[in-house]
Amino acid sequence: MSADQTPAYQARVRYDKETATRYQQRKPEKHRAEMRLIDRAFALIPKTHRVLDVPCGGGRLTVHLAKSGYPVTAADLSESMVEIARRNVAENGLHCPVERQDIEKLGYSDRSFDTVVSFRLFHHFPNADIRQRVVRELCRVAAKNVALSYFSPVSWTSAKHKLRAAMGGSMDERHSTSLAEVEDYFAKAGFRLVKDYAQMPLVHTLHVAVFERVR
Repeated sequence: MSADQTPAYQARVRYDKETATRYQQRKPEKHRAEMRLIDRAFALIPKTHRVLDVPCGGGRLTVHLAKSGYPVTAADLSESMVEIARRNVAENGLHCPVERQDIEKLGYSDRSFDTVVSFRLFHHFPNADIRQRVVRELCRVAAKNVALSYFSPVSWTSAKHKLRAAMGGSMDERHSTSLAEVEDYFAKAGFRLVKDYAQMPLVHTLHVAVFERVR
């Protein structure tokens, strides 16, 4: 890959078959904790909402939401992730479309879904231009709500990663963003914050914020 073809962030190209398969090997307790966080956020989302899960990864959130009663469409840029998600959906006896899509340029018309959820991707974005571009695209295809996970800088986990880097350790590829910064991206796209949820305030860095369309 030449310099001008280098991806802006590695998550765009990282998930080949081997890496995508390895990514599915999550600790059960971590998965359950993350799904509890999603359930708190989705308590605001009616079960009648058509949901887009992007990027869906191996489909664990897609399966969780579908089992909870939501009609879900899943999408991911990685062909390997799409393959795993389709298999995961089928093995759970569900009927959720799983499509290959680029979150920076989704092939859906405006307001195609009632709610769009983007889980565990935003922290990969290294700069404001990419963040705003993705938020604008998520908001474009969402008729009513967007649920977005992000990594807060106000946490023990974020402080630990910064300290490790300052002491000469490996640089963390995960980029934290303040809630105020995230709110600003959504405000520019015509959405306002409804509620922000923390996995464990001031300890874990993972948050899910729910936004609603205002224009």
